[in-house]
Amino acid sequence: MHTANQVMNRKLKLHELNRLSIDGYKQAEKIPVIVVLDNIRSLSNVGSIFRTADCFGIEAIYLCGITAKPPHREITKTAIGATQSVDWKYYGTTSEAISMLKKEQYTIAAIEQTKNTQKLSSLRLTKDVKLALVFGNEVEGVEQQVIDASDFCLEIVQFGTKHSLNVSVCAGIILSEISNQLRAF
Repeated sequence: MHTANQVMNRKLKLHELNRLSIDGYKQAEKIPVIVVLDNIRSLSNVGSIFRTADCFGIEAIYLCGITAKPPHREITKTAIGATQSVDWKYYGTTSEAISMLKKEQYTIAAIEQTKNTQKLSSLRLTKDVKLALVFGNEVEGVEQQVIDASDFCLEIVQFGTKHSLNVSVCAGIILSEISNQLRAF
């Protein structure tokens, strides 16, 4: 016998989720956010960020430097098809990508711990913002010259003994908050 709570909380079947097709996703309105991956070395992290970008409906991902590009088996395994839905471009350097984004009037936010970092919890976006988020290498973080070219730096407040989160986890937290803010307008 099922209780009322068990019936109400029945796990949905995949066909009940009403997910977009790849073509539907391509045509859907995106939030004006570009994720810039600054020399990400883990292909699993790249794939995970593609999947997260698809989830939150961002505009594109810019892969820079040593960051691997699709198609690649390890990226595809983690992205589960998101490399086909999310637009992406490759740049030889992150500075080249930042320069292009500035010409297109994007506000650049490096996700990094610096002396004057803004806390994610205090971020308040405006309706007309076009935002590029730079996520750095798993060991070195965001390059200093990229930080210098950024409009501001943003960090997630942490309370444990570690000084950083995995880059794909960090991207998920930040994109969730930014998506929530931008979709509220």
